[in-house]
Amino acid sequence: MADIYPIDGGVTAPAGFRAAGLHCGIKASGKPDLSLVVSDAPAQAAGVFTLNLAKAAPLLVCEKHLAATGGRARAIITNSGCANACTGPQGLADAHEMATLTAAAVGCDVSQVLVLSTGVIGVNLKMDKLRTGIPQAAAALSESGGAAAARGIMTTDPFPKEYAVEVRTDVGSFRVGGMAKGSGMIEPRMATMLGYLTTDATVDPVMLSRALSDACRFTFNAITVDGEPSTNDCVLALANGASGVEITENLYADLFEAFRTVAHELALGVVRGGEGATKLIAIKTTGAATDADAWMAARAIANSPLVKTAVHGGDPNWGRLIAAAGRSGAAFVLDGARVQIGSLILFENGRPFDELAPQAADYLTGKEIAIEVNLGTGGSHTATVWTCDLSAEYVKINAEYRT
Repeated sequence: MADIYPIDGGVTAPAGFRAAGLHCGIKASGKPDLSLVVSDAPAQAAGVFTLNLAKAAPLLVCEKHLAATGGRARAIITNSGCANACTGPQGLADAHEMATLTAAAVGCDVSQVLVLSTGVIGVNLKMDKLRTGIPQAAAALSESGGAAAARGIMTTDPFPKEYAVEVRTDVGSFRVGGMAKGSGMIEPRMATMLGYLTTDATVDPVMLSRALSDACRFTFNAITVDGEPSTNDCVLALANGASGVEITENLYADLFEAFRTVAHELALGVVRGGEGATKLIAIKTTGAATDADAWMAARAIANSPLVKTAVHGGDPNWGRLIAAAGRSGAAFVLDGARVQIGSLILFENGRPFDELAPQAADYLTGKEIAIEVNLGTGGSHTATVWTCDLSAEYVKINAEYRT
């Protein structure tokens, strides 16, 4: 296995990528609302998209362009503040115009532009602002623009999320960078609200798609804030070959691990920055009869409002964990089940250990919480899903989202 080291730079850490982020007028707040990432040379491209059937117009454009080019792209243009979802023929026309404007600004074919949007559903884009803003973003592109691009994709996110690594192999070094946004409407079942991975390795489209999907399974697909898959969830990957390192089957494990490492940091950032979140919670299921059961139970526990509010309030209520596991649809044997909060076993083989509740309550005052639930079947399968607590602030944010 190659050596992997964290580096600065986000999506522009790999060679041959430039980015920009700015305010063009979509958000009334004056905060950044436009982001552009460009590969200097045509790049191999891959994407994973929401399973929500109410798919936003930009994702339809992305899928069309990836199919038309056989997985090639030069640019990703993103607006925040407006999801351009559920906007009918006009929304699709606007997404196509965003691609056309970007292609003209960066000098590429329109089919080599991928388009993303995030924000309020059911509102049309302010195309007059984008007609001015997209050329401005192209003019602002720089090798140090990753941080600005990461700010340009934010909506209710409390902080930008970016990460990058360098991978040193026997045949040379390559880099992987990334950024993501997401705070609410997070249970992607494929990706996150929006995610971006870039690499300067040479990767054929089939292998790139495989690496992206494999990495997402254990990272973006293993997080939830509120159990709400969005209309706009998407993760895109670009590989431009600028490093001179070609990813063969022998190097696939190194590419996957680099993608997984970057995506893991970004995904945990999404959960840490979840709307109203005060705690990062790792839910691990063990003793599952099948891999599917392990994931099903972990996701059910992580999405339980009763579990999330108990953790927020510092209540080591193991009964809520057992109940969520038992109704998850996974095979479950109560007499063999076990609940562990931190290092403390609160329930095992049908017996509660409530005398440990004060110690468990003290543990729950921390910011990072580990919970393990053994499903009691004697199986060997495990899964980990990361979530956050549920606070009154989450209710406030979403009650006032459009007002």
